Amino acid sequence: MKTVKSNCVKIRITAQQAALVLVALLLFPGSGQAQNAQIDQQSRASKQRAAAPNLPTIFVVGDSTANNNANGARGWGDPFVDYFDAEKINVLNRARGGRSSRTFITEGLWDKVLSEMKRGDFVLIQFGHNDAGAINDATRARGSLPGIGEETQEIDNLLTKKHEVVHTYGWYMRKMIADTKAKGATPIVLSLTVRNIWKEGHVERGPGKFGQWAAEVAKFEHVTFIDVTTLIAGRYEELGEEKVKELFATDHTHTSPSGAELNASLVVAGLKMLKDKPLDRYLSAKGKAVEGARQ
Repeated sequence: MKTVKSNCVKIRITAQQAALVLVALLLFPGSGQAQNAQIDQQSRASKQRAAAPNLPTIFVVGDSTANNNANGARGWGDPFVDYFDAEKINVLNRARGGRSSRTFITEGLWDKVLSEMKRGDFVLIQFGHNDAGAINDATRARGSLPGIGEETQEIDNLLTKKHEVVHTYGWYMRKMIADTKAKGATPIVLSLTVRNIWKEGHVERGPGKFGQWAAEVAKFEHVTFIDVTTLIAGRYEELGEEKVKELFATDHTHTSPSGAELNASLVVAGLKMLKDKPLDRYLSAKGKAVEGARQ
């Protein structure tokens, strides 16, 4: 059993309901703001932990849905830290807002992760929200070519002022997988988080075909894939459209602290359902309380 406090209200939940605890608190009028503030404080404390060089590390690489950003929005990568025992494993959130699989590599962010990576580490790879953007413009130029093939497009990048060969989404994902394996680390591919867009009682299962492409890349490269999209969408539909609104900040893509906490718990649930249980030994008490998901 696990206890969570919000103002003067105490809610006790079972391990099966652990991932819903923060959402349940939203049902109490006036509790949401205080709960978000509490999660924010915990998140900042977690980020300040120094990595222990003698321990394995979990790296989170992705975009703003995993990394904290402005206007009250929070990503799942920070609360994710607290589901693991800091005495057994490091968790480093290296996701960066606004990046696609392409620009995470071309801007050198992936090289920085590689410089920190060592044998025995784990890398959670999640991209797609920004890969559908413009391939070449003067503001972001972050889109990747659709699909997982070997197609390319040469451009003179209007943003960077450099010549560039743009590849498919799958090509960039395969590069990160291959680089991770070369370091002796374990890549784990995640499908996208879910946007708060509904139609006839069902929430959108991610933009475009990026979830499908992520799954295909993982299958072809013989690495682990977790269908985070389905896990989150299923939970959102259990809660209903009105309650899910409180899990988002100022738009339909970026979650509030409570929404980030829920997403983090569902990533953990996905990890716990894996047959080989690669990360179970590193879970904190909070992580152990999360019931493994079924896909």
